[in-house]
Amino acid sequence: MKIHEYQGKQIFARHGISIPVGVPCFSVKEVEQAAERLIQETGTQVVVVKAQIHAGGRGKGGGVKVIKDGPVAARATAEKLLGMQLVTHQTAPEGQKVRRLFVEQGLDIARELYVGMVVDRERRRIAVMASTEGGVEIEQVAAETPEKILTEHVDPVLGLSPYQARKLAFGLRVGEGSPKPKETVAQTVGLLLKLAKLFEQEDCSLCEVNPLVITRAGDVVALDAKINFDDNAAERHPEWKELMDTDEEDPVELEAKAAGLSYVSLHGDIGCLVNGAGLAMATMDIIQFAGGAPANFLDVGGGATKEQVTKAFKMILSSPKVRGIFVNIFGGIMKCDVIAEGVIAATRELALKVPLVVRLEGTNVERGKQLLSESGLAIQPADTMLDGARKIVAATRQAG
Repeated sequence: MKIHEYQGKQIFARHGISIPVGVPCFSVKEVEQAAERLIQETGTQVVVVKAQIHAGGRGKGGGVKVIKDGPVAARATAEKLLGMQLVTHQTAPEGQKVRRLFVEQGLDIARELYVGMVVDRERRRIAVMASTEGGVEIEQVAAETPEKILTEHVDPVLGLSPYQARKLAFGLRVGEGSPKPKETVAQTVGLLLKLAKLFEQEDCSLCEVNPLVITRAGDVVALDAKINFDDNAAERHPEWKELMDTDEEDPVELEAKAAGLSYVSLHGDIGCLVNGAGLAMATMDIIQFAGGAPANFLDVGGGATKEQVTKAFKMILSSPKVRGIFVNIFGGIMKCDVIAEGVIAATRELALKVPLVVRLEGTNVERGKQLLSESGLAIQPADTMLDGARKIVAATRQAG
């Protein structure tokens, strides 16, 4: 689950991490009022208006504007940003609509750094990454100058140790050029330790500050906040419901979640309906192997009903890019005849016009195959996964 920058900064503030003063806004009028308030309260003559979408690269995409001419200029900027389709390297080609803005005090910045935390699944630990190349996408830094990325791994029992935080701070040379080098180092160490605790306590899968800035006064401030939560921990965090912006989520994925299905949209044209996450991953791989591209990940689970199967078909077909569907079911807890009934019901109800290939194996498989063959519908049976993948790839190419 992703959240907006301003929401991430609210979490930062709760954990004692230094952030600029800022105000989330939902209208042009609110932006003007927020700019006026910040100028009065902070004494700064510079404010920054930031588009709030669930994607990085907003600055390069034109979604971050520095305002030096007061509240009226901030209002004019807001009129341009609100409602625009903001395109960045992390959005789809059509971009994402800007519905929220964040107005923040301007800072006198001396240096920009990068700090990020992710789960390193190979090491089974949280990895803390830091770089002197703040304001640049970390993927670009990794590709062009990987030696500029410093990494420390967090012990799951001890947490991030102070010596590790100091090692990163000295590696970033945060004291260089600061009017108060010892204090700047201490602030950096403190911020890193707080971020590590935040990552664990808030059940994050990603926590990124890009840039982390050092002001000309030598203070360390989180100028940005990007937080993703681990959905598996949702039951521990009822407050997450308040943070979710449904306008930023895929509507089909939200519908699937409500129906108890696991669905992720992809960029291919072959819809996949599978039971079990491992089989779903293998199905996507074998479609790629056969020369096709999956349009989705869809795991209907081990105990799906006929109604859920019908719902799954509707979700797959809600995407206009889908030119064929591959149903790949291994019947264990889920019986193949139940799946067959769901497939037949969905095909009839939706007047299915795209090719459909079905591969069934497991409990009641013969009964399931019998139901499909007696349905009178244009359903291609498949004996194996590879056979099914080849058939659906050939059918979609012929249909296209």
